[in-house]
Amino acid sequence: MGTFDNYFVYILASRKYGAIYIGVTRDLVRRVYTHREKIVPGFTGKYNIRQLVHFEQYAAPQDAIAREKQLKKWHRAWKIELIEQSNPEWRDLWEDIAHP
Repeated sequence: MGTFDNYFVYILASRKYGAIYIGVTRDLVRRVYTHREKIVPGFTGKYNIRQLVHFEQYAAPQDAIAREKQLKKWHRAWKIELIEQSNPEWRDLWEDIAHP
């Protein structure tokens, strides 16, 4: 049996009910940092999407990738409902992961 690592599916937002980005990563802190600091140009930088509003942890990469694909297919209203179930205030969770 192989070893298990942490894989994350995350949702970033520009603001409450603003633009949303969904991604998957093995290193949540590093990846969110690159979005926040606009290190890699792209969608998140263009729309100022830098607040971590939701994340899920998985042991296996295939599970995280499958969940990311599932969420990306969801209607926007479903994504908002998911965020509000775990984070009703749309609080930026960055400090929680960067400085646990």
